[in-house]
Amino acid sequence: QVQLVESGGGSVQAGGSLRLSCAASGDTMGRICMAWFRQAPGKEREGVAAHDIFGNTAIADSVMGRFTISRDNAKATLYLAMNSLKPEDSAMYYCAAVPRRATAYGAWYCPQLREPDYNIWGQGTQVTVSS
Repeated sequence: QVQLVESGGGSVQAGGSLRLSCAASGDTMGRICMAWFRQAPGKEREGVAAHDIFGNTAIADSVMGRFTISRDNAKATLYLAMNSLKPEDSAMYYCAAVPRRATAYGAWYCPQLREPDYNIWGQGTQVTVSS
């Protein structure tokens, strides 16, 4: 079972930047789909960005143009570069993963950026943006 450990969270002023990291244990990095989610107090967990096994990425509209997701399989690490941070970006950020899936024809694919589709979660790292 893959384990995920996030780091890089902290407190910044609006307009600042942070880079989150998610270290994955094991040697299955190339076969797992990965994503970042976040949850603010009193709100549901929402998808922020996803990175599939082919190098394709998906970014939520709320962070488009400000956040960038990337992964380094050799280092078994997923990243989230966050720029132009806003107070509404304040939340607990979670790294998530799920093994790649196969279609009936044997093609690999990754799920969309939906919480129920991911079954491996990190403990989270807090991001606080002050105005």
